[in-house]
Amino acid sequence: MARNKFDEDEDFEEKINSNDLKRLLKYVVPYKKEMIITVFLMLLSSAATLLGPYLVQIAIDDMIPKKNIRGLVMLSAIFVLTIIITGLCMKFKIRTMSDIGQKVIRNIRSDIFNKLQELPFSYYDDRPHGKILVRVVNYVNSLSDLLSNGLINLITDLFTAVVIIVFMFAINVKLTLLCFAGFPVLILAIFIIKNAQRKAFRAYSNKQSNLNAYIHESITGIKVTQAFVRENENLGIFRKVSNDFKKSWLKAVSVQLLLGPCIDNISVATISLIYLVGIYSIGKGITIGVLVAFVGYISRFWGPITNIGNFYNTLIMNMAYVERIFETIDEKVTVKDIEGAKKMPLINGNVEFKNVVFKYDESATILKNVSFKVNAGETIAIVGPTGAGKTTIINLLSRFYDISGGEVLIDGVNVHDVTIKSLRKQMGVMLQDTFVFSGTIMDNIRYGKLDATDEEVIEAAKTVRAHDFIKNMKNGYYTEVNERGSRLSVGQRQLISFARALLANPRILILDEATSSIDTKTELALQEGLNRLLKGRTSFIIAHRLSTIKNANKIMYVDKGRIVEEGNHDELMRKKGEYYELYMSQYNILKAV
Repeated sequence: MARNKFDEDEDFEEKINSNDLKRLLKYVVPYKKEMIITVFLMLLSSAATLLGPYLVQIAIDDMIPKKNIRGLVMLSAIFVLTIIITGLCMKFKIRTMSDIGQKVIRNIRSDIFNKLQELPFSYYDDRPHGKILVRVVNYVNSLSDLLSNGLINLITDLFTAVVIIVFMFAINVKLTLLCFAGFPVLILAIFIIKNAQRKAFRAYSNKQSNLNAYIHESITGIKVTQAFVRENENLGIFRKVSNDFKKSWLKAVSVQLLLGPCIDNISVATISLIYLVGIYSIGKGITIGVLVAFVGYISRFWGPITNIGNFYNTLIMNMAYVERIFETIDEKVTVKDIEGAKKMPLINGNVEFKNVVFKYDESATILKNVSFKVNAGETIAIVGPTGAGKTTIINLLSRFYDISGGEVLIDGVNVHDVTIKSLRKQMGVMLQDTFVFSGTIMDNIRYGKLDATDEEVIEAAKTVRAHDFIKNMKNGYYTEVNERGSRLSVGQRQLISFARALLANPRILILDEATSSIDTKTELALQEGLNRLLKGRTSFIIAHRLSTIKNANKIMYVDKGRIVEEGNHDELMRKKGEYYELYMSQYNILKAV
C-alpha cells in the first residue's frame, strides 16, 4: 500500500503556462522601483565593460605605433575606471536583488500558508502531508534565484548582446555576419532540447515530492515502525523511492546540461571561423587591432547567449514548481463563508440537526437523514461502533465539513449562514489525538486565549488536575515541549488539552475520546474538573469507555450513519437494545478482569 502511494505521480501541464508566468511576475511588481534602478546600473556596468575591446583596438592600432605613452596611460585609466564601475554596480545588484528575491519568496510562501490555513479537513485527508510540505518549502525555495537574479540578468544580457552586435557591426560588417552563422544551429538545438527538458523536470518534481512525502510519514510514524519491526521493509521502500528520485534528477540534469555544450561548441566554431577569415584578411581592410577587438567582442557575445540559455533552463525547471505552487494557492475552499454571512451571536447552546445527510463523495454516504435536538446546557454522549459516523456529527457542527443535505442549527441559526470564525470562536474541540505545539506548556494552555494571565492558566490547570505534574517538571509551566509533545505522556497531553479548553471557555464543548488515554485513577480525580468544565455549556462527548458517560442527559447510539437509539443511561438499559449490549459487553470484560 505504502509503495503504491509514494510511487504515485502528479499530473503536470505539457507546456509552460503563460498565465502562471504572468502571476509570478506580479509578485515582483511591488519592487519595480528598486528593479528599475538595478537594471539601469547593470546596463551602465555592461556598457562600461564593453569599452574594453574597443580601448584595446585603439591602443594596438593607434597609440602603440605612434608611441603615445600619454594616450596609453589615459586608456589604462579609463579601463580601470570601467572595472571599478562594474564592481560597484555588481555589489549593488547582488545586495538589492537578493533582498527583493527573498521578499518575493516570503510573499509567495505567505500566500500558500494562508491558503493552507483556510482549506478544509478534506484537503488534508486526501494528500500525504509531505507532498504539501514540499510545495511550501522546496518548491518556493527553488524560485529564489530565478526571481532574485534571473530577471535582471536576462534584461542585462539582452542589452549586452544588442550593444555587442552594434559594436561588431561598427568594427566590421563581414566578420559580424560570419558570427551569426551558428545561430540556425543554436535555434534548432533549443527546439529539440526544450520538450525533453520540460518532461524531465516534471518527472523530477514528482519524484522529489514522493521522496519528501515518504520521509515525512516515516519520521512521524517512527514509533510504530520500531514497534512492529518494520525497519527493513521501510528501508526497501525508501531505497526505491530514493532511487527513483536519483534517476529522475540525473536525467533532468543531463538534459539541462545539453544546451550549455551546444552553445560552447557553436561559440568555439564561430570564433575559429573568425580567426581564419580575419588572419587571411589582415592587410585587406582588417587590422590586427580590429581582429583582436572583434574576437574580444565575439567572446563577450556568446557569454550573454550562454546566460540566456541558462535562464531558459532555470525557467523550464521552475515552471513545474510554479505550476504546483499556484495549484495550491488556487485550491478551492469548499468550506467557506457564504456571501453576506453574519457574525454568530453569543451562543446559548440549543443545537438541532434536521435531516442531515453527509457524503465524502457520491459513492459513500456517511450520515443518512440524522435528526436530533439538544437543549442548552445538556451533555450529549454519542456512542457506537467504529466508522458509524460519530466524529462526522461533531465535525459538521463545527463546520469542518459542509453537509450534503439538511440543516444544522445552533439557537435556531443555520451554521452555514454565519462566519466560520465567529462560530468556531465559541466552540471548544478536544480530540483523541491531542496536539501539543512546540513551545512552553504555558503557551500551549494559553493557545485558545492569548490574553489570559499566568494566574488564569494555572487555575485552569489546577481544575483539570494538570497542575501537579506540570509543577514537578524542570521549569514548571515554562518547560519547553517538542512538536507533538514528545516529552509528555499521552495522558499528560490530554490534561493540557483539557486545561486549554477550560481556559478558552467555549459555549459548546466537544470531547472526542478526550479521556481515552487517561488512567482510571486520574480520570476519577479529573471528574470534578470535568463536571466544572461541562457545567453551564452544551457538551457533546464521544466515548468508547461507557462508564464515563453514564451521567449524560442524553445518549445517542449511532450505527451505519443513523441514530439507532437515544435516551439517558437508565432508559437505554431498560430497552435492552444496542446500547445495552455494548454496555454489558464492557461490564463483563471489566468483571472478568
